[in-house]
Amino acid sequence: MSQAKPLFTAQQVRTGERIAAQLAGIEMYQLMLSAGEAVFEQVIARYGQQVKLLVLCGGGNNGGDGYVVAKLALQQQVTVNVVAVKDPSKLIGDALKAYEAFIDAGGQVLSHISNAEDVDVIVDAMLGTGLRGDVSGEAAEIIEHVNARAAKVVAVDVPSGLCSDTGRVLGCCIKANVTVTFIGIKQGLVTGQARNYVGELVFTGLGVQQEFEQTETASANWDFPSIIAKLNQREACVHKGSLGKALVVGGDYGMGGAILIASRACLKAGAGLTACLTDERNISSGLVASPEVMFAPWSTQRLIERLQWSSAVALGPGLGQSAHAEELFELVSHSSLPKVFDADALNLLTTTKPSVDANRIITPHPGEAARLLNCSVVDVENNRYQAARDLSKKYGGVAILKGAGTVIDDGQHRYVCAAGNAGMATGGMGDALTGIIVALLAQGFTQSEAARMGVMLHSYAADLNVKQQGIVGLSAMDVVNTLRKALSVTANDHCSSVTELN
Repeated sequence: MSQAKPLFTAQQVRTGERIAAQLAGIEMYQLMLSAGEAVFEQVIARYGQQVKLLVLCGGGNNGGDGYVVAKLALQQQVTVNVVAVKDPSKLIGDALKAYEAFIDAGGQVLSHISNAEDVDVIVDAMLGTGLRGDVSGEAAEIIEHVNARAAKVVAVDVPSGLCSDTGRVLGCCIKANVTVTFIGIKQGLVTGQARNYVGELVFTGLGVQQEFEQTETASANWDFPSIIAKLNQREACVHKGSLGKALVVGGDYGMGGAILIASRACLKAGAGLTACLTDERNISSGLVASPEVMFAPWSTQRLIERLQWSSAVALGPGLGQSAHAEELFELVSHSSLPKVFDADALNLLTTTKPSVDANRIITPHPGEAARLLNCSVVDVENNRYQAARDLSKKYGGVAILKGAGTVIDDGQHRYVCAAGNAGMATGGMGDALTGIIVALLAQGFTQSEAARMGVMLHSYAADLNVKQQGIVGLSAMDVVNTLRKALSVTANDHCSSVTELN
């Protein structure tokens, strides 16, 4: 369906890079040299030759990469200091070789970061992907020291303190401006807390990317705006009946805005016909806002009739949890239609016997996901990939775990949305997403396609709006009103989440 970028676990990269290097006829030490060169080139390209550099080197290959950076700086007459977070006498293998090359080039190692003053850029090569457990001791002190400085930070492979598999912060974490990662993009760099710490992501395959991707199967995939380009493709003789009949249900008294946002989003996402069943006190407002939508009171009989008419149904925005809401929930739940459950439909799902429905997309935020899985929000956020998989397994169909780096799990594959921004943290955003997804289901897209493209269209529209008008004050209707512009994306368009080096 798409040109998604593959994502990998740290273990996959550790195992696969050796096989890939053998296939390509490249020694592992050469990969370390290439990694250091890539980082050094990024430092000079972004901050200039006159930069005052501090390199923090740990043990293992991450520290070895740092010593390569430091040696290159010496050779290019760039002012550089090095702090060894791990005693260099304990280094082994390629990391030791890189350290010795740095010393042979005239390098010296400082005993503590406090000895390095007047620094413009800090290269973080301390902990890498091998971190187990929370950061503590000297490493934690150094991280706090770095984050308190005004210097720019370039992280090597992964910011120290970030779990490269989950995006979880392990106690404390380096806040990087740029992260240069190698061989395969680690799945933890693109979701959850990682978005606060990775900064701009730069990727280089170090000359073995093709061999690596032939060796390892992606653990997840990273979606970009180009996946929604197919939504612009329509036959000349298309008509409203062939573009689907979408039904949205919700909006109890006092919560009508939610279902009106969902209805408008459904309309703007291209559904041929949109019907809305809601509390009758919302109908006048709905007709004023979206006269193209067919509004009617949400009686049981009306719902039965509309379910027979519909191509897809969405339930939940502003639904409430009244006895009437439970009745509507039961009717929709027993329908064989493709469906989207959000908001109060998810709350009702947690109070009933968990049902498995292969025709359903659920769209929880972390709080709702925690209730659905009977765990804590911390548990969900500590491993968003696993939480999304658990949701899909427990409830069937497709699970969309919303948040920074939204994760979509269809039971077989996992996807992460590369678009989106902090301005989306406002009421009504989930209602808009629900309307978009049901519109795509009504148009005949599979559940996995509708989930992925719906999330991307929603997030990309938000990005376009923020680019024009700023991040503060973004509303759900701002996003809805930008959907048509977002749909003009081409198959070659990508968001600026990652820079790829040759």
